Amino acid sequence: MKIEATILAAHAQEKTCVNCLACCCRLEVMLVTDTGVPNQYIDIDAWGGEVMARLDDGWCAALDRKTLLCKIYERRPLICREFDMGSDECIAERKNHLDE
Repeated sequence: MKIEATILAAHAQEKTCVNCLACCCRLEVMLVTDTGVPNQYIDIDAWGGEVMARLDDGWCAALDRKTLLCKIYERRPLICREFDMGSDECIAERKNHLDE
């Protein structure tokens, strides 16, 4: 019951940088425009496309694991720029992450 209450409380909170769980940083991010992502954060997928590199546990390599903030925020990919905090997609990913 306590875990369920924690999940519900997390869902109910307004989504801000302070309480964001960076759940979107577990999604595959294709690099479709040039925003200046540093090479050490770029990987090639199975089809030859450029994607954000991910660590062995699936999290984006550009995510600062202590602060859950993007290390390359000013040069983040277009997809990351368009992924709105608190949007339906954000809430769905947050729910998926919290339900694991």
